[in-house]
Amino acid sequence: MPPRVAIFDRDGTIIDVVRDEETGAISVAFHPDHLRILDGAIEGMRAMQGAGYLLAIATNQPGPAKGQFSAAAVLRTNAVLVEKLTAAGLRITTLRACMHHPKGGPGGDASLVRACDCRKPKAGLLEDILRDTGAERASSWMIGDARSDLDAARAARIQAALVFASNRCELCPLREGPPGAPDAHGATLAEVAASILAYGRAS
Repeated sequence: MPPRVAIFDRDGTIIDVVRDEETGAISVAFHPDHLRILDGAIEGMRAMQGAGYLLAIATNQPGPAKGQFSAAAVLRTNAVLVEKLTAAGLRITTLRACMHHPKGGPGGDASLVRACDCRKPKAGLLEDILRDTGAERASSWMIGDARSDLDAARAARIQAALVFASNRCELCPLREGPPGAPDAHGATLAEVAASILAYGRAS
């Protein structure tokens, strides 16, 4: 039997965003000290692993192309995240990050400024993970917190789940069901995993 894989978005799904208390600016984590694992994330990932899913991460990280931080910072932060998850008993099979951006920004890495096939909502990151793991599409999932995660899952022809945080009003229309709704959802990753596993029993 081919394996099945649960592919997780990073920011807003596994870890929190970074908020500057003085300016109010919000960014993604680009240093290991920024890593704050969200409530329910470890529990949700453990539930998926316990149900036999391989665990993978697919994340858009355009900061290097936009001149916000370096590619080395992305790699270092991702490596420490995997270490933290491993210490919690989770086995991350693979982590794929897209550092491209179609427009870039001042001081950005010009080699990363381009329209690519990997940046979500395109399916490239997910296709790479499916190929790396040999996972079956029909029973694999993309789990994220944004419309781009849902659209990437549809493009890769795998199932889709979303974390609906209470402060993400732009996602409210997706709570109401088809058309375009995710196959499972919840307020935390733990709730999402419970919804996915219940979905599997019902299908």
